[in-house]
Amino acid sequence: QVQLVESGGGLVQAGGSLRLSCAASGSIFSIFTMGYYRQAPGKQRELVASITRARNTNYTDSVKGRFTISRDNAKNTVYLQMNSLKPDDTAVYICHTTAWVKGGMYDYWGQGTQVTVSS
Repeated sequence: QVQLVESGGGLVQAGGSLRLSCAASGSIFSIFTMGYYRQAPGKQRELVASITRARNTNYTDSVKGRFTISRDNAKNTVYLQMNSLKPDDTAVYICHTTAWVKGGMYDYWGQGTQVTVSS
């Protein structure tokens, strides 16, 4: 099994910054893509940003230029630096990874961390 432990959410004023982190642990052979999704009340879950093991990144259009995703492969940890935050960024941010474990390759999800941006 793989466990994802998230940290770094909170309340911030518009224009402020937060840094999320997510560490994967367990019987892992290799971690492929890591990333964050978010879900706001009444909205569908959306991919915010993702990063491959080779550090190729992908961002949803609304966060390009404001958010930066990075990872430490040695620590199986992904980071999401969020700058110039807007009230529309308010959501539960959920870490995601695709990992190769005994038995195959599977998707795993964190417990989610609340990010609230006040205007």
